[in-house]
Amino acid sequence: MAVWHTAKPVPDGLALSGPMRSIESVEFLADETWVDVDGQRRLDHRIFDHLLALIAQAERLIVADFFLFNQFAGNPDGDDLRALSSELTQALIRRQQERPELRIVFITDPINTLYGGVVAEHLEALRSAGIAVVLTDLNRLRDSNPTWSGLWRLCCRWLGNSPGGWLPNPVGNDSVSLRTWLAMANFKANHRKALVVDQGESWAGLVTSANPHDASSAHGNSALVFTGSAALDLIDSERAILAFSAPGPALPEVITVDAEPSASPASAALRVLTEGAIRDAVIERLAEAGRGSQVDLAMFYLSHRAIVAGLVDAQKRGAEVRVLLDPNQHAFGRQKNGVPNRPVAAELHRAGIALRWCHTSGEQCHSKQLLIRHPGGEAVMLLGSANFTRRNLDNFNPESNVELSGPIDLPALTAASAWFERRWNNDNQRQYSVDYEQYADERRWRYWQYRIMEATGLSTF
Repeated sequence: MAVWHTAKPVPDGLALSGPMRSIESVEFLADETWVDVDGQRRLDHRIFDHLLALIAQAERLIVADFFLFNQFAGNPDGDDLRALSSELTQALIRRQQERPELRIVFITDPINTLYGGVVAEHLEALRSAGIAVVLTDLNRLRDSNPTWSGLWRLCCRWLGNSPGGWLPNPVGNDSVSLRTWLAMANFKANHRKALVVDQGESWAGLVTSANPHDASSAHGNSALVFTGSAALDLIDSERAILAFSAPGPALPEVITVDAEPSASPASAALRVLTEGAIRDAVIERLAEAGRGSQVDLAMFYLSHRAIVAGLVDAQKRGAEVRVLLDPNQHAFGRQKNGVPNRPVAAELHRAGIALRWCHTSGEQCHSKQLLIRHPGGEAVMLLGSANFTRRNLDNFNPESNVELSGPIDLPALTAASAWFERRWNNDNQRQYSVDYEQYADERRWRYWQYRIMEATGLSTF
């Protein structure tokens, strides 16, 4: 059972590598979090303001797919959080009431019901308003933690779940059943964060690392919002989730206005990538980096062995590689042990790669972004929901990313480059990052702990 569900074919439509599309418009957005000169956490967040504005103007179709959509999981330090789950719920309901003919499909992960262990008020409110709510059927996905999942599928999956219980809630106040804890130990999720809406005669897509989750509202994140045919590729990627999770609420067919791939390789172009196709694209782009290239990676979790090797090889070929990592210290008010980023950082540091840590103060440095600039003036950027880990890239979790390529002076690429520079250099008396030595951990046993957890799936990363 364990072997089959680790290696079985992925459902049709996953691991999508979309064609390169010409774009009508593209914009880089960021939620920035830093520490000021007085040691206070400060926020400049824009992603969800833009997302809510897109929802407010939709007339025909809204498709949203978000991993965390709840008010669970404690409270990072500070009182600067935002009720994102309620804001998004109210925005969708309000637009449905204003435009009854509007079709809204909201896809999410069962973690928001604690796998059936609690009633999710936001999801129930959406259903009551006539919005199609789809919980991803995780059973159809591969198992990233076969040590437990093989047994769970035989003994415990059939028990189902229901609200209430006698055990402590891992992320909230209401007690839950043993069945919730048994399901959670599978360590699997629909981890996507994406939105598609109609915008006038065109279509707009937004792909991000940000969750509409109250306790995540102080996190740093990044996003791309774009219009054109690539947004319809994003819709197609969501059809795959619906096909194996809820065949009932099928998405309407829409016709692209630019169905052909971008004709000019020199022009700006964008493509949608999901699951294993993200991994393949990252490895290919790193292999293209050499002398004169600038490789900038900002990542919440970095552990995938092929990508670690790709960064090291790019450095050996003469590329300038800089890596900005979350220290893996905070998880919604709880302390973490620094795995996997700290042992991976030690490995990269020994290879001569420049490392810095995000200066976090209760929140997470949650972006998942790679930007490569080549000496000929071309650049490519990949960003979205996927951490660079085995779980996120080897066809276990559903993930949504986009790849944007074009001249380095393309405004979206220029903005992304400036965003990284601010964080790397601590511009404007804002402390975004700290030196490698601040969280350096070069203990060999910690390195092998990470390697075993990565290989076996006995981890949350």
